[in-house]
Order: sequence, then C-alpha cells, then structure tokens
Amino acid sequence: MSAKLETILAAARDHARDVILPNVDAWNANKAWPRSASDKAGEAGLTGLYAPEELGGQGLSLSEGIQVYEQLGLGDGAYAFALSMHNICTFAGCGYGTDAFKAKWARDLTSGRKLANFALTEPQSGSDPMKMYTRATINGDGTWTISGSKAWVSLASEADIYFTVVKTSDAPGHKDMAMIAIPADAPGISFGPRYDTPSYNFLPLAEMYFNEVVVSEENIILPIGQGLQGSLMAIDIARVSIASGCCGLMQAALDTALSYSKNRKMFGGKNIELDGIQWMLGEVATDLEVSRLLYRKAAEALGTPEGPLMAAHAKRFVPDAAVKAANTCTQVLGGMGLLQPYGLDRLSRLAQMLRIVDGTTEISRVVIGRALQKRAAGLPDLPVPKGYGESDMRDTSVAAE
Repeated sequence: MSAKLETILAAARDHARDVILPNVDAWNANKAWPRSASDKAGEAGLTGLYAPEELGGQGLSLSEGIQVYEQLGLGDGAYAFALSMHNICTFAGCGYGTDAFKAKWARDLTSGRKLANFALTEPQSGSDPMKMYTRATINGDGTWTISGSKAWVSLASEADIYFTVVKTSDAPGHKDMAMIAIPADAPGISFGPRYDTPSYNFLPLAEMYFNEVVVSEENIILPIGQGLQGSLMAIDIARVSIASGCCGLMQAALDTALSYSKNRKMFGGKNIELDGIQWMLGEVATDLEVSRLLYRKAAEALGTPEGPLMAAHAKRFVPDAAVKAANTCTQVLGGMGLLQPYGLDRLSRLAQMLRIVDGTTEISRVVIGRALQKRAAGLPDLPVPKGYGESDMRDTSVAAE
C-alpha cells in the first residue's frame, strides 16, 4: 500500500469517526444534506480520489480509491454512497470532459466546493437504461436542448451539477446516447417531492425534470455513441464502491455486537463466552473477510473485460452479506439491538438500501447468469452414458402410466 493511500484511508477513517458517527442521527432528524460535512470531506482529500493531481485530485487508481468507502461506511453507508457517486462524476469530468469544462469545474469538484451526481435511471425504466425517453436536441449554435425526467437522483436539489445520460434521437438502441453535465442552476430544471426514506433522510432522493434546458456543448462529457458504454462503466464502479461501503457497515455492526457481548452477563458468564454467540459472530467475521477480498478483486478488474462480471459478483454477494450481518448483530443484542443509540436498526435499513441502488442483487444475478451461459456454450458436451441415448430418453411419467 502506498503512503498516499494510507494517508487517504486514515483521513476517511477519521472523517467517519469524528464527523459522521457523532452527527448522523441529527442529520436524519433534520432531513438535510450536511454540506459542512462534505466540505470537510473535500478538505481531507476525499472528493477527488481518481482525478489527476494537476486538477487538484489525489491521482489514485480505481482499485485504490474504492477502499475509501469501506472506511466511510464505518460511519454511514448512505453518506459513503453519495461521495462515491460524486467521485465517479469527478473522475468522468476530469478524464473525459472538454478543456473548457475542466477549466470551469474541475477544481471545484475535486475540492468538494461543488458536488456532482449521476442521472441515468428514468421513472418508467428502472434498471433498463435502453428504455430512455430523455431527449437532447442539438441546436444550430452547438448548444443542446434537453427535455425529460430522471428518477432516484441522489443529492437532488443539493448537487451543483448532474452528469446526465440522454438520447439524441427517437431511434431504438443506444448508438445515439450521450452524457452531458447539466448545471443545477440551468433554467428549466426542477425536482419532484423528496422520497420519504426511513434511515437516510439526510440524503435527498427525488425525480428530476428537464423542461427545454439549454446546455453548452462544452459540457459534453461523452459524445453521441459513447453514452451507454460510459454509463455502464460508471455503474460498475458504483457497484464495487457500494460493496466497499458495505464492508464498513459490516465492521461497524460486528464491533457493536462484540462491544456489547463482551460485557453482557448471562447464565453465569458473559455472552461472548457462549458458543452460540461466538458461532453467530464468527460467521459474520468470515463473511466480512470474504467480502473484502471480493470487492478488492472486483476493483482491480474494473476497466478490463472481466470488470462487469466481477462488479456483479461483488454487488450480488456483499450487500446480501451486509444485510445478514446487521440482522445477526441485532439478534446478538436481543431487545437492546432495537434501540436507536446502538445504531443497528439504521445499519439494517442501510444494508437493504445498498442491495437495491445501482442495480438490485437480482440484476447482478442476471449478469452472472448470462456469463455462465456463455461459458457453458464453450464447454464440450458431456458424453451420454451407454443405454441413455436420445432414443432412450423416454418420458418416465408416460411410461409409468
């Protein structure tokens, strides 16, 4: 591990301990994004992880930077998720944006002075980005006029710019898709009512509407024909980032259960001395170690042909393990696990949310299943045992009659 990465991970760990954990319940009660907290994250170097140093970023690789969310997840998974999406957009803007866009936005994004978010999903399409209705019309002066809507936009009304995927024609397919960064103050942008979420009310989620929003061509991040491919790469990064944050959540739940059970007296001893408690928490510990290995392996594969499949494996396994861990640790505390000060109810709800965002675990199973179909097609056929040729493959239920 490089010295720079060690420093950044320590900063993220300190941010979780000093900024997130003492305040997250108040954030949820206030139902407002803690801009002062994300400002501090920017000061700590956590908002430009993958951006080049010459633009104010940290210059970390994806496999390095993604480990930050495990540390932030020790504090809160939804907060880690929001910063991960900002970093993905900052990565895209600093890596693929026009020179004019970088000059105007790069340093504000890498410093966290301005926040970015990603807008792909639409109200009627869910996890199927091919059914996209948001349209961009290219005008004679090079500007783009955008109309349509997006759903489940995080940092809704709070971000300063939204990296939005659009279609530029009515033709079916994805060859006309592009990505354009739309400033939040552009005329014609509005938001629907905030979604009412149970345990992450500080993270604003809502639908976003575009009514003939005009954007400069200098804000084009991915040109026509590259929008879907770039979006899928962003989703893969997000899925692995979520798995990373889930590991922090699992560690937080496990540590809470350990801290409680080492002092809780029952049946003439302490809970931690009981075989049943040890087995329950031991299973959580094993799942956590496996999850860490899996998300880090997936992070290393990003940008390679194996990247999408490895991201699907991580997104399928790790959030499920986090749900199980949070529920198990709640069970270890018994009735005390239901009390808000211990935070396990919040962790359980967060784990469930992280199973769904950026592709449900079922979508990951679809990706894995398709990969298995391709592998099966390349394998040799198994020989049919003698006496069981096709002509002998009778319907036994008919034969029995």
